[in-house]
This record gives sequence, C-alpha cells and structure tokens, in this order.
Amino acid sequence: MTKPIKRLLRWLLVFAAALVLLVSVVNQWVSLSAQGRLYTSVSDIPARPVGVLLGTSKYLSGGGINPYYQYRIDAALSLYRAGKVSDLILSGDNAHRSYDEPTTMRRDLMAGGIPAQRLHRDYAGFRTLDSVVRANKVFGQGRFTVISQRFHNERAIYLARAHGLDAIGFDARDVEGTGGARVKFREGLARVSAVMDVLFGREPKFLGDPEVIGSPKTQ
Repeated sequence: MTKPIKRLLRWLLVFAAALVLLVSVVNQWVSLSAQGRLYTSVSDIPARPVGVLLGTSKYLSGGGINPYYQYRIDAALSLYRAGKVSDLILSGDNAHRSYDEPTTMRRDLMAGGIPAQRLHRDYAGFRTLDSVVRANKVFGQGRFTVISQRFHNERAIYLARAHGLDAIGFDARDVEGTGGARVKFREGLARVSAVMDVLFGREPKFLGDPEVIGSPKTQ
C-alpha cells in the first residue's frame, strides 16, 4: 500500500470518528433539551388546548399500514378522549395531489370520533421545523403538546424551545425490529440537521396567512 493511500485512509478514519462523535454529542444535546417534558401516560400529561400531530406516510412502501402512523393516530385519539387536548393541528406533507398526510390523518381521526371542527390541517409541515414554527406563526399557539414517537418528540421539543415556544410531548408507541433501527439511524442525521437549522436561523419553507385556532375563521 502506497504512502498516499495510507494517508488518505488515515484521514478518512479521522473524519469518520469525528462524524460519529458529532452525531453522539448532538443526539445527547437534543435529548437533554426535552428532559422533563415527555410523557407516556395519558393520566400524567398536563392538559393543553392544542396538540400538534406530526405526520408520516400511512402506508409502507411494500404495502400494509405503517405502524409509526397508526401508533400516532392512536396516541392522538387517547389524548382527545381523555380531555388532554381539545384541538389538533395535523401537520404533514402535501407536496402533490396524490399524497396528502394531513387529510389522511383527519379522515382517520374523524373515524375515531373527533369532530371535524377540532381538526386543523397544516399542509406545509414538510419538516419538523416547519411543523413547530407554523404551529405558532400560522395557528397562533405558543404552548402545545407534540404527538409522535419519543425520538421525534425530542427533536420537535428542541426546535420549539429554540424558537421560544413551550412544548411538551406525548410519546406514541415506538416500533421495534429492523424497521425501527433504520429510523433511529436516520434520526441521528436529522438531529444534526435540526441543530444546523437553529444555528443558521432557518425558517419554514412556507408561512402564509394566519389561521389562529379559536378565531371565527377556524371554528
């Protein structure tokens, strides 16, 4: 093996080690920001007027219901039925006509007994940053409950607090096995991206006109 190749391999190893360290530090930082703000019990979580349900695809690429989606729907229904939230912002991707996360969530929540007037679709929740900032700047909420899996809630709360918002999280059931491991790996990179968003002051892709929950327009 030539000296240039050895030198290149050493630099690649240094870079890989630095990347692993960065992801580890950021992961701990984001987790600590949510400490004391996460709940798994419906009876323990404080009641707040509005919950923000973070969207994901209902169906897996190979067919069947995405368990991440179903567990989030179940969590939102349990909070509403217990009187822990009275309105829900359904925040997800609606990038094109054939893919509409907010409307899919709305349909399933209505089937679970939540009235349509309590469900507010956020069609521009393309990223977690967009979802939490739009909850404030579009829907007028400075205090809300985020609903997703714990790893996702931690990142959402980190972003919310970085923007001066008072967010707590209700943890939907997590997903185990190979699929869950892949998502956790991607989450490490997503947390690095979230910290970069905060450091560079990035804003949501779209804002638009206010739709303040509780105003005549949204009732």
